[in-house]
Amino acid sequence: MALDGRKLANGATFIDFQTEPSKYRHWKLDVAGDTATLTMDVDENGGLFEGYQLKLNSYDLGVDIELADAVQRLRFEHPGVKVVLLRSGKNRVFCAGANIRMLAGSTHAHKVNFCKFTNETRNGLEDSSANSGQRFICVVNGTAAGGGYELALAADHIIMADDGAAAVALPEVPLLAVLPGTGGLTRVVDKRKVRRDHADFFCTIEEGIKGRRAVQWRLVDEIVPNSRLEAKVATRAKEFAAGSKRAGEGEGIALTPLTREITDNGLRYGCVDVEINRDARIATITIKASEGEPPADVAGMSAQGASFWPLQVARELDDAILHLRINELEIAMLVFKSVGEGARVVAYDDFIEANKAHWLVNEIRHTWKRVLKRIDVTSRTLVTLVEPGSCFAGTLAELVFAADRSYMLIGQRQGDNRAPAEIVLGSSRAFRPIRPSLKQRERKPARRSMREAPKISALSPSRSTTSTGTTRCACFWKSAPASRRTVSPAWKRTSVLSGPRPWNRKSSRASPRGRTGFSSGPTRSARPARCSATAPA
Repeated sequence: MALDGRKLANGATFIDFQTEPSKYRHWKLDVAGDTATLTMDVDENGGLFEGYQLKLNSYDLGVDIELADAVQRLRFEHPGVKVVLLRSGKNRVFCAGANIRMLAGSTHAHKVNFCKFTNETRNGLEDSSANSGQRFICVVNGTAAGGGYELALAADHIIMADDGAAAVALPEVPLLAVLPGTGGLTRVVDKRKVRRDHADFFCTIEEGIKGRRAVQWRLVDEIVPNSRLEAKVATRAKEFAAGSKRAGEGEGIALTPLTREITDNGLRYGCVDVEINRDARIATITIKASEGEPPADVAGMSAQGASFWPLQVARELDDAILHLRINELEIAMLVFKSVGEGARVVAYDDFIEANKAHWLVNEIRHTWKRVLKRIDVTSRTLVTLVEPGSCFAGTLAELVFAADRSYMLIGQRQGDNRAPAEIVLGSSRAFRPIRPSLKQRERKPARRSMREAPKISALSPSRSTTSTGTTRCACFWKSAPASRRTVSPAWKRTSVLSGPRPWNRKSSRASPRGRTGFSSGPTRSARPARCSATAPA
């Protein structure tokens, strides 16, 4: 596995994103009724790599992996929790932000992936508040600097101790000459509505802001003397719990460890396989449809727990993407494939849509939303291959729309008796309302045409649409005769695979020749249309 050359601590050979509360070294999770407390008490000697100590509650990627796991478990395993308190386990310090020595020894690629994951974790806190009804209250008992304050900014309410020492700061500019990396400036101005002149001044001083000025500038919500801090926190927790929309009933489901086998050439999960071709720098991700029908009711879904197919696939796909993103830096392209019956995927989508009011179904839908967003911002070239026997239907069809290039085979290969390749949009659109992808937004006219006409011609002259409204199309120009490489006018108007590549989809950086994992190609205006043919139209 290709890391960035540094030695992982404790003899580890790769960075593992799977963990559980019994393995936490930096966080403590306590649940009491409708209130949970996440206490940050970073182990100084628990760094992910060798060569630095995590002093003053500073953090590295390992600390945020535990935080992300804790937030996810609160959503699935504790449906009765309505308020989460973020606190520090150390005296007179909340969090000093990202560890400077860790960053100094990191490659640029690791820094990018580190900041990306920590920002996704903060977005996860805000998503939990907005869509799951779990409100977050951050108690700042000391210095909250840099990433520590950015963590506090992700909460709904910030209470700071009024002891003359507690302060909030974004000192990256004066100390390191860099901008805050996980949404600090955006949340200060857009979320907390801090005046721009105040924000400018705040980001250029090392010592930060404390006391009454921090409240006046809207950097925190309230300050409380230490003698009344605990009483105030308890009062605010009751108020937020009373106003929470979370309506979890019964017991949660345990997020059991994923069944995973890691080899030199790939990863194997229950429903997801990853094959790595290191010479070609390509990782092929294959998703398997469920072999059984969805349960009859939500009770059956709860009984299946973490093995419920949509949830299992989402968790496995998420872990695979994170593993490839951080551990396989030389992989330049991710190719998505699928196998199985598309009707089963659509059946699960219909089940999700029919029971979307249930708290567990809501969590599964938003988990898929976060996974698809993570795929969107992964700095690799994304390709989806729709082949005979694939099941890009319903929710899985999102991978076709999210890819940089999507290809579909015309007809069948010789000797292959599987059904021709097709994309099934599904009847319920179970996941589409909560997360239209960037490419879908750019193609609103095209998608609108598809909604108006359930049967759409794909390519001329081999137009074929099944009676159920599923569309067969092709972009494998090399596999088709020259006489069939002509795009019909109808296809140009309605194809969901046409349109320019978004300019802001990928993180760009200087990269070696041939490294297609980062945007180093033509600009948006120079890039050809996705489905344009070399033959005359």
